[in-house]
Amino acid sequence: MKKAITINETDNLGVALTDLSAGETAEINGKSVAIQQDIQAKHKFALEDLAVGDEMYMYGLVVGTAKTPIASGQAITVENTAHKATEFSDQKEGEFHWTAPDVSRFEGRTFDGYHRTDGQVGTANNWLVFPLVFCENRNILTLKKAFETALGYEEANPYNELASDLVRRLETGESLDDATLGQSSQQSNKRLFENVEIKFITHQAGCGGTREDSDTLCRLLAGYLRNPNVAGATVLSLGCQNAQVSILQDAIANSVGELTKPLLIFDQQETGSEYDLVQSALKDTFKALIEANKIERKPAPLSKLTIGLECGGSDGFSGISANPTLGHVSDMITALGGKAILSEFPELCGVEQELINRTENPAYAKKFIQLMRAYAKAAEDVGSGFDMNPSPGNIKDGLITDAMKSAGAAKKGGTSPVMDILDYTEYAEQSGLSLLCTPGNDVESTTGLVGSGANVVLFTTGLGTPTGNPIAPILKVSSNTKLAERMADIIDFNAGEVIEGKKSIAEMGEEMLEYIINIASGTVASKAVLMRHEDFIPWKRGVSL
Repeated sequence: MKKAITINETDNLGVALTDLSAGETAEINGKSVAIQQDIQAKHKFALEDLAVGDEMYMYGLVVGTAKTPIASGQAITVENTAHKATEFSDQKEGEFHWTAPDVSRFEGRTFDGYHRTDGQVGTANNWLVFPLVFCENRNILTLKKAFETALGYEEANPYNELASDLVRRLETGESLDDATLGQSSQQSNKRLFENVEIKFITHQAGCGGTREDSDTLCRLLAGYLRNPNVAGATVLSLGCQNAQVSILQDAIANSVGELTKPLLIFDQQETGSEYDLVQSALKDTFKALIEANKIERKPAPLSKLTIGLECGGSDGFSGISANPTLGHVSDMITALGGKAILSEFPELCGVEQELINRTENPAYAKKFIQLMRAYAKAAEDVGSGFDMNPSPGNIKDGLITDAMKSAGAAKKGGTSPVMDILDYTEYAEQSGLSLLCTPGNDVESTTGLVGSGANVVLFTTGLGTPTGNPIAPILKVSSNTKLAERMADIIDFNAGEVIEGKKSIAEMGEEMLEYIINIASGTVASKAVLMRHEDFIPWKRGVSL
């Protein structure tokens, strides 16, 4: 295994693949670099002497400048590095030519999915229950408890047993330290319906904020109703909130025209008592579940896959192993006629020109530039900025600047042409790669990806994160083997073998696509589904990085 590498031949920063000690030598691109200080794996070091103001390069892009003199072999840190990103113009530069990957292995392949009347195919068959306003969260949770108990979703909770054991030990005077977690099975009884699952969403929006936020919520929920993983939905409305039923209906009409899925709407202020509301919603939803359960999986071409591309808890290896692996999968899905959606606009900082050059339609390139500049200005107007995007965990594990983080994050989008630019809540209509404006916040971004049509989400992480989604399976991809072994309960796929030199990006990508087919067909459940990680946070259009 190599000690260190560069990602692009023009880079003047090396990446430590393993811990390096002061005094040893690292061979990079035929050049010997004397290491000046201990450098942890994932971190970067200078390959040449840098003076104050000198630019640092990774991925062939500017990722920072030297704040102090940095000697060759010295570590790159927040103390000696300032954020700087490659600038971009309003125009496409040069001619773009794309060579699609070899997908002969996957041509003619299918997955077993749920076919919808609009031509989309779901990887899951969910009945969705959600409120238009946070005032109805309690009623949603009441329905959830009733349905999950009756339908066999209720799980034996080992933590309940641990809490009971602690109470017993307190009463008997036994040692609390000897209490252990129960070993109850995950599922206590057989589920009533085999072909449909009921999923519940709560949120803190719909009223009290700006009208823009409530309108955006309705557009987001309309996207969830349109998503092929949804068979139909039950909606609870209080009645007086900003997010009116009529606004949701307009959002549906603007997105799909006429919704052909069943939609049950219950208004508490019209109904009267809470008892009558919940009783009616429960009865009618149960009847709808009976019908939704009649839908069965049937073969569908891989062109019916829409993959969302996400990262969270990234580390210094994410942009070398996991993210490029997703990029290869994205290119294969695109070559097969499917859709891929790359989100997180704050994490495209510094790679704008590359993406502009890949955008087929000049009008879309203009839209991308406008969205990026508006987002950056909104952050600056409240005293923030994209340069403040890296989290403490990112920095601790080698991502020192936002440009450094973004250069690696963008690798999830592969190399294919950019076919569309989507603002938040806009639905992916075009085959190929689309860019979706969302924050970098894991849950807000993932929530947006699914609202724009993703029927499976690929999520890379170097530090580990438990993010899931109520209606779309999320496949977690580790950038390194240590994480995959340490947090095996949430990691589905280990791309760390790329770092170890055991597999190439192309080999990892093909292996991952095989896994995605199994996930999409329901023969394998992702860890997020098994753990019932079902996160949903709408993006309020203020500043969230």
